[in-house]
Amino acid sequence: MKGLLISDFNIENLSSYLKKEPNAPAIESVSVCYGQVSQTLLDDAAPIWSERPDFVVAWTRPEGVLEAFRRMLDCCSVSENDLNEQVDAFIAALHRASRRTAAIFVPTWVISAFHQTHGLLDLSSSMGVARALMRINMRLIESLENIPTAHALWAEKWVQLGGPTAFNERLWYLGKIPFSNEVFKAAARDLKAALRGLNGQAKKVVILDLDETLWGGIVGETGWQGLILGGHDPAGEALVDFQRELKALTRRGILLAIVSKNEEAVAMEAIAKHPEMVLKLDDFAGWRINWKDKVENMIDLVAELNLGLDSVVFIDDNPVERARVREALPQLCVPDWPSDKRLYPEALLSLDYFDRPSLTEEDRRRVRMVAVDRVRKQSKMSVSDLDGWLATLKTTVTVEELNQGNLLRAAQLLNKTNQMNLSTRRMCEADFQDWARQRGHRVWTFRVSDKFGDSGLTGLLSIEVDGSQARITDFVLSCRVMGRKIEEAMLHMAIRWARSVGVRDVFAKYNQTAKNKPCYEFLQKSGLTRRSEDVFVWDVAQAYPLHAAICLVCEGSGVFEKTSAEINRPELIPTVDRLL
Repeated sequence: MKGLLISDFNIENLSSYLKKEPNAPAIESVSVCYGQVSQTLLDDAAPIWSERPDFVVAWTRPEGVLEAFRRMLDCCSVSENDLNEQVDAFIAALHRASRRTAAIFVPTWVISAFHQTHGLLDLSSSMGVARALMRINMRLIESLENIPTAHALWAEKWVQLGGPTAFNERLWYLGKIPFSNEVFKAAARDLKAALRGLNGQAKKVVILDLDETLWGGIVGETGWQGLILGGHDPAGEALVDFQRELKALTRRGILLAIVSKNEEAVAMEAIAKHPEMVLKLDDFAGWRINWKDKVENMIDLVAELNLGLDSVVFIDDNPVERARVREALPQLCVPDWPSDKRLYPEALLSLDYFDRPSLTEEDRRRVRMVAVDRVRKQSKMSVSDLDGWLATLKTTVTVEELNQGNLLRAAQLLNKTNQMNLSTRRMCEADFQDWARQRGHRVWTFRVSDKFGDSGLTGLLSIEVDGSQARITDFVLSCRVMGRKIEEAMLHMAIRWARSVGVRDVFAKYNQTAKNKPCYEFLQKSGLTRRSEDVFVWDVAQAYPLHAAICLVCEGSGVFEKTSAEINRPELIPTVDRLL
């Protein structure tokens, strides 16, 4: 990735650490001469913008870009309005620059503790530098929320990690470098984590060992009553806090799972009966508790969850097991783990694998959805054929046009889904919305529910018309609902729409990636005619069938389709003017 660094200080150290930091993505960055902040942000024709950067970092000191704040540091009287106007002018410059890149990162403002030496005056309403800093940071953060491609980063955390030497006066006077290397290292880690999150590369599941990891002791030897967990014990208290932090991850949409060498019945009893267990069985998306090789169990479990191995973080106290998994499955992330259980919560919180730009209601409910899906799969085993099983599910697919209410989740689905993804386009919310607004473009979202529960917004299809042809640009479906005739329902919807606007045929061009083979396999058996190796076509003169087990509902318009026998009722065909 190519980055552009804009600052009022010498930022070359950040550029160096972005290049050297081992985690993905690989970054090559260029930096503007320090002090050229406003000129660079406002000048669309500046040579530095000739090649559109993938991202921009605009890292400034408040006294470097806000003249009113500079005067406050000199103990001059400054009106709140003057300070706010200068903050707003800086934000307007950021907004202008945000149009030239996919993402612009803005670290919050920090000042050295040496500037906060006025005692009670630091937080006073008239001359309080610390108070003013809090106020302008909040104004900055709230304003950035209105710029779709802008993201605030918490620089105060980097300063805390840098410790007492975070601000380096010697480096400042020698080379206009305000911070120590530890601050720049922390910033580089956070920036890379943010980029991974924006690119849909955040980790999705944490797989845990049990003995000496989730609790202290060996449950097979001591029974659950003898485990170290909670109570008036330093290690026990830390393990409870460790479980609390894991539970918090589930509220951010991160799945938890277990791979442990144990007797399953004994381990399950411990989880169910130990009074200090924060995590319950329902908090785990799946488990493999037996005496098999952990690598074998890991592969089997991840496949069951319909995830890739590169979406996994594995936590185990045993360095031998960690080395075994790390060597056999290099796609997995296997962090080193402390031997001191009192450091477990800190070790978990220090992991930067879970950063993501937003959190939807589907994210918060993901653990529950996976648990329901496990019950759904169990029900499949009791039915002899697929059609019979689908009929028992009573599946409803609710179709809704892209709108402000579902844009966040739709963009997330577009950027995170790999397997059932036709083109694997990655677009931020603003760019995707702009694309959808173009004439001849159409985007629908698909929400799936059945008798077991609501799977949420799990499908996305976009289409663009070019003369007598319509191209399916995006065909995206969560792995949670693949293979349940939802794919066919999405095609039915697209072809139904194409028929209504007089298009001759609909085609889909498959863009191969390392992970989207399931999409290609679906297209091969979808009934579409293969025109070439990667192009599949449907003649719109024929209706595309909807499976009888699917109830297709158009949001706001009642039942859209109920069974395949009701396809193409004239009164349900929308007008061309409305659709285009």
